[in-house]
Amino acid sequence: MPSMVVIATTAVPDHLRGALSRWTAEAVPGIFVGTISARVRDELWTSVSAVVGDGQAVLFHTAPTEQGCALRTAGTRRRVPIDFDGLTLIRMTAAVQP
Repeated sequence: MPSMVVIATTAVPDHLRGALSRWTAEAVPGIFVGTISARVRDELWTSVSAVVGDGQAVLFHTAPTEQGCALRTAGTRRRVPIDFDGLTLIRMTAAVQP
């Protein structure tokens, strides 16, 4: 059964944005929204994870959890999802100084 997904990307290759646009709508630059099956969602996420490089990506999708959604991340990021007794919370890490 199809479900709503949101994929947010930052600094990813243009060809990845094109691939995501085939299955979802780019509401604003880097934010992709659509209703797709779990199989398509998982295949898209595999592609995103493989080519995100130095960029970052976050996937939100509906799921049978307490919060009603699940979260996946790829790439370098300051926000790290952690599980806290079944709830997904976001932990901020320190900024990297050059």
